[in-house]
Amino acid sequence: MLTHDDLLPRARALTRPGRRAILGIAGAPGSGKTTLAERLVRELNGTGEPWVAHVPMDGFHLADAELERLGRRDRKGAPDTFDAAGYAALLRRLREEADGEDVVYAPGFERVLEQPVAGSVPVPPGARLVVTEGNYLLLGTGAWARVRSELDAVWFCETDEEERIRRLVARHEEFGKSHEEAVAWVRGPDQDNADLVAATRDRADLVLRGLPGGVGPGRTGAGSVD
Repeated sequence: MLTHDDLLPRARALTRPGRRAILGIAGAPGSGKTTLAERLVRELNGTGEPWVAHVPMDGFHLADAELERLGRRDRKGAPDTFDAAGYAALLRRLREEADGEDVVYAPGFERVLEQPVAGSVPVPPGARLVVTEGNYLLLGTGAWARVRSELDAVWFCETDEEERIRRLVARHEEFGKSHEEAVAWVRGPDQDNADLVAATRDRADLVLRGLPGGVGPGRTGAGSVD
């Protein structure tokens, strides 16, 4: 059984002298991508000078006002509701400016507002590994097709479908939806997106199954690996 601790040397091995490596973590909504990414970054950095940065894909959500203009607000989270070209361009910039002296700023995503926030994720010059996570890292259509070539490796998170749905419903309720609204969204737009993401699984370098979506510091979560 694979544990989080087993993944740490795999992530370290991606780095090489004189270049910045980028590790992608893909998976459907609620599969545990963010929890895994945050723990990897925290444990790899330890208590020393930070050398690993976390850049989520969610910062490239289009703003609600733009989604309304485009008529896509009711499908928020679908591939065409992100700035995929902007995300791919940032990944390339992170590679090209690996030896620079300036901080590279990426957008973040504010869950309470459900909106992207520009310039809120700093990647310092000393970051030798960037961990990025999101649904569509392995999608081969449109501007998303540019993303995979910028990543040194992509790990794909899978979890039990019932548990994944439970997490998503709880997340939507936490940020303001009623139970009925949360279930309808999870069974509707979120499920459409999950099905699309699942179809990209075979393009991953590593498939992780059953890693917890809520593992706290100091705990080890077990799973399995392809």
